[in-house]
Amino acid sequence: MPFINRADAGRRLARQLRPLREQNPVVLGLPRGGVPVAFEVAKALRLPLDVLVVRKLGVPFQPELGMGALGEGGIRVINNEVVRAAQLSEAEIAAVEERERAELEARARRLRAGTPRVPLADRTVIIVDDGIATGSTVRAACRVARAHHARRVVVAAPVGAAQAVKSLRREADEVICLETPSVFFAIGQWYEDFTQTSDEQVVDLLRRAAAWPITVSAPQQGAAAVGPTDRDEDVRLAAGSIDLAGRLTIPSNPAGLIVFVHGSGSSRFSPRNHAVASALGAAGFGTLLFDLLTPAEELDRAHVFDIPLLATRLTAVTGWLRGQPEALGVRIGYFGASTGAAAALWAAAEPGADVAAIVSRGGRPDLAGGRLAAVRAPTLLIVGGKDELVLDLNRKAQQQLTSDSRIDVVPGATHLFEERGALATVADLATDWFTEYLAKPGSSGSA
Repeated sequence: MPFINRADAGRRLARQLRPLREQNPVVLGLPRGGVPVAFEVAKALRLPLDVLVVRKLGVPFQPELGMGALGEGGIRVINNEVVRAAQLSEAEIAAVEERERAELEARARRLRAGTPRVPLADRTVIIVDDGIATGSTVRAACRVARAHHARRVVVAAPVGAAQAVKSLRREADEVICLETPSVFFAIGQWYEDFTQTSDEQVVDLLRRAAAWPITVSAPQQGAAAVGPTDRDEDVRLAAGSIDLAGRLTIPSNPAGLIVFVHGSGSSRFSPRNHAVASALGAAGFGTLLFDLLTPAEELDRAHVFDIPLLATRLTAVTGWLRGQPEALGVRIGYFGASTGAAAALWAAAEPGADVAAIVSRGGRPDLAGGRLAAVRAPTLLIVGGKDELVLDLNRKAQQQLTSDSRIDVVPGATHLFEERGALATVADLATDWFTEYLAKPGSSGSA
């Protein structure tokens, strides 16, 4: 499971939401499961926390079909197209609204327990839930927030169904979701502990949040620099005719720059890659996590396994990174996972490839095929001991590599390295490999 519990998910989500702190937003948790996640976000960023209590108005004879939503303060949002299609009368709408309004007000009183509601007018609001299945509740929350005159609406969740997340981009100004798996059955499958959140827990979290000091940031032009050559910012990366989204972090005097190449069904928000990136950052490396595909392209599974396309994107992004002032004279490494490892090896086999070392986590180097023999960069293949099929594919692929290479097997680990301590082992192995080869002159074709 990617997340230990909702608190763990919230802490990871907070790292991706940090740039929004400059907008002095308010964090809104959707009761009840979204509140523990939102609490950790608000605590990490020292922002105000509130709940956004909403009730979906369902069509009387088809309750799962939303015809509108209700929010506190008398907010009522109606979808006139649905009302017309369902041929509903004012009396029928009023009956549903009366029932749902009573439930909303009772629930709001219960959860707030005297805590005042935070005004949303002219604010950036970050709506947080523990996951997005169909997106109907979050969609209603977006509309309620706008009815409260929010200036900007951002949806944030640890995990969500890909199609639901895509549809929410039409409702929110921005959607940030750490994991958007192509196969999605239930939110709970992505948590080790998905214990139900109680009303009492929500009340306690709101009270605790009301007591902490709030960080107020002055408006800034562009990204904030923490040092003369430091960067920690969202970036747009040119790759041919399209732009890709990424997150670039470069410390002063970096030991090297590591480009993360995620696998199928993942993104730049991958919590596993972020865990490794954090460890590399602590060791003095800069990191770049980016999306290899646009949101529209991700919906076509053929793109996910189009290794030449992914490798071409990676080569273009590497060229962009090499053009940054902070990258001058700094060696570059690739960290690939799943199909991303194949793309990393494919790109590294190109003549003049600017890569000094490669690490693969649970990768599919076999998908690089005949390109493996042309790879010059030293390559570490990390595989879980219980990931038997992938381990066999890695062993066969290593036989085709002519560069320095090694297979490290993490005992007891499965494909996602979700076992206790497994991902930390991956981070340690990767850090050691990059430390050795990115500081070694002439270890690859990089300048």
